[in-house]
Amino acid sequence: MSAQPVPQTALPPAPDEQTSTWSPLRNGVFRLLWLAVLGSQVGTWMQTVGAQWLLVDRPNAAALVSLVQTAGTLPVVLLALPAGVLADSLDRRRLLIWVQLFQLTVGVLLTGLTMAGQTTPALLLTLTFALGCGMAVTGPTYQAVIPELVPRHEIRSAAALGSLGVNLARAVGPALAGVLVAHVGVAAVFGINAATLLVFAVVLLLWRPQPPQDAPLPEPFLAAMRAGGRYVRHSPAVRRSLLRIAVFILPAVSLWALLPLVSSQRLGMDASGYGLLLAAVGVGAVLGALVLPRLRAVLSDNRLLAAGSLTYALVLTLLALVPEPVVAAVALVPAGLCWMAVLTNASAELQLFLPRWVLARGLGTFLSVFFGGQAVGAFAWGLLADRVGLVPALLAAAAVTVAGAATIPVWPLIDTHHLNRDPAAPWPQPQLAVEPDRFAGPVVVEVTYTITAEDEPAFLSMTDALRRSRMRTGAVQWGVFRAGESPGHMVEVYVVPTWDEHLRQHSGRMTGADEELNRRVIALSTQPPTVVHLLPVDRGGGQR
Repeated sequence: MSAQPVPQTALPPAPDEQTSTWSPLRNGVFRLLWLAVLGSQVGTWMQTVGAQWLLVDRPNAAALVSLVQTAGTLPVVLLALPAGVLADSLDRRRLLIWVQLFQLTVGVLLTGLTMAGQTTPALLLTLTFALGCGMAVTGPTYQAVIPELVPRHEIRSAAALGSLGVNLARAVGPALAGVLVAHVGVAAVFGINAATLLVFAVVLLLWRPQPPQDAPLPEPFLAAMRAGGRYVRHSPAVRRSLLRIAVFILPAVSLWALLPLVSSQRLGMDASGYGLLLAAVGVGAVLGALVLPRLRAVLSDNRLLAAGSLTYALVLTLLALVPEPVVAAVALVPAGLCWMAVLTNASAELQLFLPRWVLARGLGTFLSVFFGGQAVGAFAWGLLADRVGLVPALLAAAAVTVAGAATIPVWPLIDTHHLNRDPAAPWPQPQLAVEPDRFAGPVVVEVTYTITAEDEPAFLSMTDALRRSRMRTGAVQWGVFRAGESPGHMVEVYVVPTWDEHLRQHSGRMTGADEELNRRVIALSTQPPTVVHLLPVDRGGGQR
């Protein structure tokens, strides 16, 4: 660290809330990648339906069919954060290419085995799990690429298009798979999924981004995992966002978990009718993509979340109390809109807030909460419906959704729009008489400020924010002390695991908001702060 303040970086221009949802599609690279991802998502849903159909006549079919969904999504819960580490440490385009080629290999193998009649349940679930591992890596990596493709003010629109693609795939994929399974066979469904992965890989190969300037050295894997966890733990805005996502997802997923039962038991509809209900949700998602910019222009993030939650609860109540197919189909349109609006807004705000160095890790944490909440919630609501009945379960889900909305004033989303999230380097590189090994540690940093009695309250009021800034960017311990021999000297002390971690604090981990905080703290010191780096030594007295 250095005591020399740097002129503050100007805040980026405020995003245009009326930016069209479709504006990112004017970017040719984004358009091709979005279409390729949409095709891959359609293929994934077709793959899921085909795998489930392959198991419907097996012994213990109910358990095996449910395990298909588990095998496909469990890897995202388990691997999204490690995948984010890889995406933050490696070239994201190359990582995506290799992952698609891996999934393509698995898809071709599954297609061939199915054509030969050799796909056992255990083998099918294993290969589905392997495809899920590829999806776990693709998710945070692709989302972290988006800010490289579109201007900052279009990130919300790009996120809306991503959510729109997910909902379109959810509506289109199962319908296409049903037709193909009935007329051609399951192997054709698996083959089309493999073909979509090939197309995605080809689009990635055709994309030739400019190499980043002064790219940092890759972080060691475990150190990067710990750094990502520390950032989330010491970022109140990220933690609150993840909490609000979990509070919404856990009851809201009841719709997806119980809709097949609503269709068959409450509405007396067959498989085609269920497909129409899913299509209604897809229509709502499209409408959500169209109106979301206007909603953001008139509603704060918290009011948007509250309105979406209450509307969603009303839909669950209607599904429980009004067993009419037309009413259900009409009600599912706003449900799709609310689902898309709430989750798209949360994802977009994280993409805007997270610094580039930890972007994929933060998004990986978001995906873990998102898919984990769906898995836990779907299981819980299905179990409750078995125990007490479908209608009480839907009403209970509606009540929990309303209760979650009632907690928004207590645990609101934290407004971060005013914070400068541009990368900053407020500290020049340290000048040492002894050059330590890059991975030597731990390293103790002492910063001594000269603070008058009049300025002491102002200084102490900023120490909590200072602690969080240091901990987010690499410190594992932090404290502030008064020098006993000189009461006017306040000493900030923090511990960093390695010298490499501290060097990363100097170059790349700080944002404009951290820089502004650093400037305001230094401004209270009547003398330029002095900085001491305490390096580890071995027992022989030599520096490690």
